[in-house]
Amino acid sequence: MKKSSIVVVGSSNTDMIIQVARIPKPGETLLGGKFLTAAGGKGANQAVSAALAGGNVTLVARLGKDMFGDQAVAGFQRNGVCVDYVVRDKTAPSGVALIFVAKDGENSIAVAGGANGKLAPADVKKAAKTIRTAAALVVQLETPLETVQAAAEIAAKAGVPVILNPAPAQSLLGSLLKLVSILTPNETEAEWLTGIKVTDARTAAKAADKLLARGVKTVILTLGSRGALIAEASGHQLVAGFKVKAVDTTAAGDTFNGALAVALAEGKALVGAVRFANAAAALSVTKIGAQTSAPRRKEIERFLKDNA
Repeated sequence: MKKSSIVVVGSSNTDMIIQVARIPKPGETLLGGKFLTAAGGKGANQAVSAALAGGNVTLVARLGKDMFGDQAVAGFQRNGVCVDYVVRDKTAPSGVALIFVAKDGENSIAVAGGANGKLAPADVKKAAKTIRTAAALVVQLETPLETVQAAAEIAAKAGVPVILNPAPAQSLLGSLLKLVSILTPNETEAEWLTGIKVTDARTAAKAADKLLARGVKTVILTLGSRGALIAEASGHQLVAGFKVKAVDTTAAGDTFNGALAVALAEGKALVGAVRFANAAAALSVTKIGAQTSAPRRKEIERFLKDNA
């Protein structure tokens, strides 16, 4: 099988994780809990997820010239991600994220973006040739919007599908949405973008339709363990999720996006690609961490076979 070529433009962070009985309330201090560090950042998570799922992945990112940056690059190389367009910034530190993970798998995250905030359109343009020849471009919103826009413009002009994961949620211009082939919000992000609170299939469809009306070609609204709703002009289809025991939901959405890009780049039909991505995301929540929880291709295929 020839590996699909995917470019991910986005963030890279080092996650500092504390496992706690529950997420602390404002002003509250909780004692106890296990501490660990892990590689993270939405762009990096999606790149590693795609590489482990079978893609030929190039990451466009910016890291500090520091210990965290060194560790991140080593991790990308170890997982088979091309780092030719990972810039090392001499003035800004690498991004970090502080994460609380509760016993039920829920999490609370704060991010100090550091060098991610300096990823510029000029950095993207250096990778223009690679983007133009890719099978898919994946972008998120932990780097400047102008940089996301520049990447999407290069891809769209070359006929390369653009997958935008609108996280963290923020307002998006119509000029960007019209370049997007597939938008992949979760329930919270869909509500932010549309003002419609997503609580069931009906409200999910309503929110997705509102996003389609803004120029997006396809919306895949992820619904956690319930699966994902595909919305296109021709109609809606819910692709069921998988029931697993969740340990940590961190980066489940990133794993979904990375696996989705691989499946689509390989020519899978949309429903099959979403089921593949649902399986990857389900496997990811059974492990602690972001990139450390991303499953390998053989694991995903075995899981799909066992849950046929």
